[in-house]
Amino acid sequence: MKKQIILAAAALSILGACQKKGVATADTDKSYRITGKINNMTTGKVYLDELGEQSFVPKDTADINKDGTFVMEGTVSEPAIYKLGFDNKEGVMLVVDNKHIEITADSGQVATTYTVKGSKDSELVKELNTIMQGMQQKVADLNQRAQAASSNGQNEEVAKLQQEFMLAQQGMQQQLKSFVRTNPSSVVSAYVAGNMISLEEEFPFVDSVLTAFKTNLPNSRYTKSLEEKVGSKRSTAIGSLAPDIKLPSPSGQEVALSSLRGKYVLIDFWASWCGPCRKENPNVVRMYNKYKDKGFEIYGVSLDQDRDKWLKAIENDKLTWPHVSDLKGWESAAGQLYGVTAIPQTVLLDREGKIIAKNLRGQELEEKIASLLK
Repeated sequence: MKKQIILAAAALSILGACQKKGVATADTDKSYRITGKINNMTTGKVYLDELGEQSFVPKDTADINKDGTFVMEGTVSEPAIYKLGFDNKEGVMLVVDNKHIEITADSGQVATTYTVKGSKDSELVKELNTIMQGMQQKVADLNQRAQAASSNGQNEEVAKLQQEFMLAQQGMQQQLKSFVRTNPSSVVSAYVAGNMISLEEEFPFVDSVLTAFKTNLPNSRYTKSLEEKVGSKRSTAIGSLAPDIKLPSPSGQEVALSSLRGKYVLIDFWASWCGPCRKENPNVVRMYNKYKDKGFEIYGVSLDQDRDKWLKAIENDKLTWPHVSDLKGWESAAGQLYGVTAIPQTVLLDREGKIIAKNLRGQELEEKIASLLK
């Protein structure tokens, strides 16, 4: 369950524009100028929105002339991602800097017919859109097939399709990594690295490309944002010694994560009110009972606020491993230390307390534990 709504990768199917500052007399060395022609569109407006942290922020509008042309001019403080939208039609994304950009498109299908000139970064956005559209189509197809299989009681087929989806996600991450490697000097790549590549699963990669962005784009907002995200995750990256947790158990006695050294330990972030967590618990109980005498332990960290509900969930779900909580919900000290923004979330430690995997669940988790305890 998510703590908050995070800007999805699908946001990159929209385009950005710029702030209007006057007529077509701009100095192209100091200001941007966006000109365009939308075929078969004789009236209406063009809207320019800047991509913010969680949404697009309106910046400017311009009228569309009878011949479908429009002009926007102004200045921006740095190259950034904007959405260029049209009345009741799909928009497109651009990287706006203080240069001249030309846009052409057909009014019926702006997003799929547009062309852009004058901005290499905007061309990269279009290339990225193509990658994302392919993924979205694949996901839609898998969802449709999974729903049909579920309706027909074909559980094995549903499991197979779930595996296909996971493989598709992995393939998408590889495509995005290749995109970033190929374009190490683009603000688009810096945005992708910070918002579309999994920092949990690809920390070494993201950390390495941050070095390139700090050299090539030291003042970019996307480099600075990425640096903050990497910094907050560095202490809990795979390969790092897990930061210690010491919180009260149900009895009130503090139990330290470090006290479990010598065993493979699964830190399980959960809560009594979390439906997916409770649904997963029977599988975790079965796995725990299978491996607890072979060098495996679980350290349950609850993001509850209600002590009675926490204890009742432990009892009802038969969770017999060590549990701790400061009963501060999302403000849990342990949750903040590990950057938890959604649950269930797991962190797997080796016998020395180093992080060796994250967010493993179900069969994938059991296979990992089995391989470690051979």
